Amino acid sequence: MTFAAWRQPRAALWVTAAAVTFGFLIALEIAARHYGVPGPITTQAQEVVFAPKSGFLLYASMALMMVVLTWRQRFIAAGVAIGIDVTFALVRWAADAKVTEGHPFGNGALWVILGYAVIALTRRTGQERVLLLKGVGLGLLLVAGRKTGDTWLLITSKTRPAVLDQYVATADQALGNPSWLVGRIVKATGPIGAHFLDYVYTQLAVAAVIFALYQLRNVAVERRFPGHHLVRTFLVIGLLGPGIYMIFPVVGPIFAYGADGGHWAVANLWPDTPPPINTPRHMPFDEITPRNCMPSLHTAWATAIFIHSRKGPRVLQFAGAFWLIATLGATLGFGYHYGADIAAGVVFTVTIEAALRSLERGWDRSGIQLVTYGATVFAALLVSYRYLSMEMARYPWVFGPLLILATASVVLGYVRTTKLWEPKAASARQPEPQPELV
Repeated sequence: MTFAAWRQPRAALWVTAAAVTFGFLIALEIAARHYGVPGPITTQAQEVVFAPKSGFLLYASMALMMVVLTWRQRFIAAGVAIGIDVTFALVRWAADAKVTEGHPFGNGALWVILGYAVIALTRRTGQERVLLLKGVGLGLLLVAGRKTGDTWLLITSKTRPAVLDQYVATADQALGNPSWLVGRIVKATGPIGAHFLDYVYTQLAVAAVIFALYQLRNVAVERRFPGHHLVRTFLVIGLLGPGIYMIFPVVGPIFAYGADGGHWAVANLWPDTPPPINTPRHMPFDEITPRNCMPSLHTAWATAIFIHSRKGPRVLQFAGAFWLIATLGATLGFGYHYGADIAAGVVFTVTIEAALRSLERGWDRSGIQLVTYGATVFAALLVSYRYLSMEMARYPWVFGPLLILATASVVLGYVRTTKLWEPKAASARQPEPQPELV
């Protein structure tokens, strides 16, 4: 690629994004080392040899990378990955090295991804190199997102000693304390229901890859990526969401009001006894529990899956709806989130999706208005949780419907606006009237 080509705006954007991402990873690595733990770069490098934390995620990342490959190349890549994992398993067995944490597979998938990065740089040129590097980049970004998320959660627990759970729990009275209600329902289902929801909750990234693979199914044939797809939304949610954690640190009802919080909890109330309405205040908490509650990013990601599944076949539409409902049940039923977090997560996602779609098609008045409105509602939700929580608890019949209407208005605005953006099918051409024979 010539210097003139790199000066093009799109190429410059990619170079800038890569530089910022690399700098961000280095900064997180340094911050993690400051607290005495390995950072995202180190933990990812360790998985080249040691047992990975999530083998499913690595294979899902490899599948995402393979959208740029032909079917023959895909079979070869999958076979090589499985062969490497079998080799690693035999070596561990021979050395009597038992896997105590993580999964005994997944190294092979990471080796294949890294191998194709080398192939792209040494054996490909021009657009073929760019396409293959994009595929490798998508796969590695999915893995890096998990690693950076773990490090960022550690930073939130170390740098935010006080949490705002009392404010959110008080504001949640306007919605009827949904976490307490769903928590009792999940508890009543016993271990079967809990294990099922836990699997849905933990495998959200894998589910996203399945939906993304459908959207990217034609990349190998068309030799280009679509202008907008699910992975872009996922990555932006993961980039912006943790910043809100630092502004509005919340640990969740199972920690602030449940047994998992230990002596840091207000009381052991979740999920059997709703919290009383008292004047909320900042409360200190331990330096271990992540402040990752506001907004609910699991809800945000599940909402993104639901939105992108609407244009797929009926089976994907049902799957998208199921994953959203099951994720909501898990986030509330396990006491990880309040109802207020769910509303904020939905508004957060819809606003990001509107911004990305506007960026793809070109900004116009409708896109700017929709994104501005969504961002305003999101900010208003956070401000109201912090400064109007007592009023929300005292007048639930006023603020409860207002919260639901505010969230629904952003969703409805998105549906109406994006419907106008859809290309209209050309109307069937009407035959010209012919003169009749007399």
